[in-house]
Amino acid sequence: MADKKADQYYAPPPKLGKWEGFVTFLWNGETSQFLGRTAGSWAKILLFYTLFYLALAGFFTIMLVVFYQTLDDRMPKWQLTSSLIGDNPGLGFRPMPSDSNVESTLIWYKASDKENYKSWTQKLDDFLEVYKSTSMQAGQGNKIHCDYDRFPGEGETCAVDPTKWSPCIPSNDYKYPDSAPCIFLKLNKIYGWKPQYYNDTNNLPSKMPAELKQHIQLETNRNPKFINTVWVSCEGENPADIENIGPIQYFPKRGFPGYFFPFKNDEGYLSPLVAVFFERPKPGVLINIECKAWANNIKHDRTERRGSVHFELMVD
Repeated sequence: MADKKADQYYAPPPKLGKWEGFVTFLWNGETSQFLGRTAGSWAKILLFYTLFYLALAGFFTIMLVVFYQTLDDRMPKWQLTSSLIGDNPGLGFRPMPSDSNVESTLIWYKASDKENYKSWTQKLDDFLEVYKSTSMQAGQGNKIHCDYDRFPGEGETCAVDPTKWSPCIPSNDYKYPDSAPCIFLKLNKIYGWKPQYYNDTNNLPSKMPAELKQHIQLETNRNPKFINTVWVSCEGENPADIENIGPIQYFPKRGFPGYFFPFKNDEGYLSPLVAVFFERPKPGVLINIECKAWANNIKHDRTERRGSVHFELMVD
């Protein structure tokens, strides 16, 4: 009789069907368990994870605050040779092809088709909008008129006068309908970078285009202070391109005036621009163009596009 009771005591629980087992898992009335845990067990585990994630969030917040204490909103921690971008600025050009073709550097349009060239002039309008804003003109905020006799002081920035880009202005669609397009060049901003100018006009780089050397000598003879300029040249890359590119003009100057440097990320700073006016590029021909910035501390590397920019121009 005792053995029979012992067998009954150690007998396994009755087998339940799938549905009955699921219902019992949700709520077991005999043990007062919900999803396999009692109320006390659920309270303990919820308290543990609440405290754990609060501590984790607090630790992350403290680390983030400490990290931001090491940053400056205006000044990068790593500058020039210590930074990833280095101390050799490159050139950029506008307008650029659409974002759907990011690898392309081809400016190709049909001068007789307004809808065709309008997409390019609209990109220039968008890019130059900030330059045309009245809040960016001299006398507004920290904007001043700069020249080679007046460099900006602490916290001041130089105004850029869009009227000096003429004929590369919106009112004539930047000369695109005349098969004589304007391309704008900008020197990429590097915090704290200062150009080293060519102070000796008789000892200019051998690879500098001869006509740029002549231009520098004429300009500096007219005003010696003009030597404080980062000069710009644009040429066809190959003999055929040189033949097809036609005459070129630069506005407002053939370079970036030295009073725009160094870049200190002051409020309202605008990069100086050079409008390159291609007067008569040969129509229907793809022209490879390379533009370079010239200063003693700008090195050129065509493969890495250091100190230069490449694009193609084709006008139908």
